[in-house]
Amino acid sequence: MEEELLSAVPCSSLAVDSVIRVATAGGLYGFCAGPRDARKIGLSGVSQASHVAKSIGRYGFQCGIVSGVFTMTHCGLQRYRGKNDWVNALVGGAVAGAAVAIGTRNWTHVVATAGLVSAFSVLANCTKADLKQL
Repeated sequence: MEEELLSAVPCSSLAVDSVIRVATAGGLYGFCAGPRDARKIGLSGVSQASHVAKSIGRYGFQCGIVSGVFTMTHCGLQRYRGKNDWVNALVGGAVAGAAVAIGTRNWTHVVATAGLVSAFSVLANCTKADLKQL
């Protein structure tokens, strides 16, 4: 039943839902990490509040981008290939990791991040049947 529901929902809708959920989680992380970072560098008052607000936006945006790119790639491949297996997660994770790391302009960092996110994506999306195939 879930497969029928997922095939009826457009990939763009799934990506927007994913971005909203994960960007919110990233923003909450920024809300928790921002004050600690601000104290670490010696900020207080308005400058600390500004730093926290920027942290919320930065973490929320970065997490949302990763989620959106992964979901759109994973869903698009699933629809194109007609299969829901670990290859979709592998490619989706690699594209999402590369999209985040491309800002460094260091190809070693881009490849390493793409590989790391790809590996975590495959492990997160694996079922027992998928693990037997590997």
